[in-house]
Amino acid sequence: MRIGILTQYFKPEMGAAQNRLYELVQGLQNLGNEIYVVTGMPNYPSGKIFDKYKKKFTYKEDIEGTEIKRYWLYASNSRKTIPRIWNMLSFSITSFFSLSYLRRKKLDYLIVESPPLTLAWTGRWLSKFIGAKFIANISDLWPLSAKELGAISEGRIYRLLEKLERNIYTHSDIAMGQSEEIVDYISKHGGKLTYLFRNGVDPTRFDLSLKKPNDKNSNIKIIYAGLLGYAQGIADICRSINFKELGAEFHIYGNGGEQKEIMNLIEANPENGIFYHGVVTREELPLILMGADMALVPLVKNIFGAVPSKIYEAMAAGLPILFIGEGEGAKIIKDHKLGFIIHSKDFTSLRNIIKNASMDREMLQKMSNNCRQAANNNFNRPKQIVQLNKFLEANLN
Repeated sequence: MRIGILTQYFKPEMGAAQNRLYELVQGLQNLGNEIYVVTGMPNYPSGKIFDKYKKKFTYKEDIEGTEIKRYWLYASNSRKTIPRIWNMLSFSITSFFSLSYLRRKKLDYLIVESPPLTLAWTGRWLSKFIGAKFIANISDLWPLSAKELGAISEGRIYRLLEKLERNIYTHSDIAMGQSEEIVDYISKHGGKLTYLFRNGVDPTRFDLSLKKPNDKNSNIKIIYAGLLGYAQGIADICRSINFKELGAEFHIYGNGGEQKEIMNLIEANPENGIFYHGVVTREELPLILMGADMALVPLVKNIFGAVPSKIYEAMAAGLPILFIGEGEGAKIIKDHKLGFIIHSKDFTSLRNIIKNASMDREMLQKMSNNCRQAANNNFNRPKQIVQLNKFLEANLN
């Protein structure tokens, strides 16, 4: 098959979505498909276009055997409404210039990553003009997620976005979702043919023979690796919990809006057992995770349909999960006995769980085994890609 991927973000940017799409591309390519990626100029998370790509409207390159065609976008990591909207709209507009490029590739499918919602609309029309089947790959439900996060309120603009959303679902040949909640929502809002394609994880990236058991008499090591944003609430956790007095250490990797606040809190409270290590690359992540005993996966507010990819990475590393939040992520952890579920801001429960975990290493080992089993059998990304490939072949005509 000849498959195009249209996405605003892609490698060399770091991030869960970028890693997921990169592994999807590599997996489909390894199965004998020709893959072409149309994407924006790399700028995440700094909000500034990387030096190599500056002052260019379009740029063509090869990344590990995959042809990448990039187009200019307005780069910004601002939380203000206008820059965020222009960031999304700009690539939705400039990616239209890929029409002749994609037409020459004679694609069977065009997979379009959404959000942004406007890019899915662009992808719908590009698919129509080049004669390829349109696959809407829905990672988050917009505008619903935006409303839940308080970024938009119900009104005329929201209703227009809802209309655009339904238009995308009804005109997609296939609509993929990363969670059962998303797939069910799409089916109820116009999607004709849906497919559950979870983020998952590649367990082979996590060589557990390299995992060294920690001294049972030492503090348990809890790790968070990811975006340090307001939706994760890491600063509040640092402010509210003394990990050292609970027999634990908290190790933080990543960057984002709360980074400076977290660093200031650590400096002001050096005896709390909290350590900040900076940014970690995708390649470094497995070994770093395997050096810990537990993983923290927090969400300040539940977003319908969202399942943090950190859950899957923790599984593969054999790390019991401290999940702060609700929704489908909590359900996965409960159903597979992968760790503990704590309500947002319930720091009392979090303290008690950490204290008990530090004294019960046997319980942690049982959860660790459950995590690895779930990663291998239930959320194995390479296996999911093979199944997706079969599904696409079956629906080609």
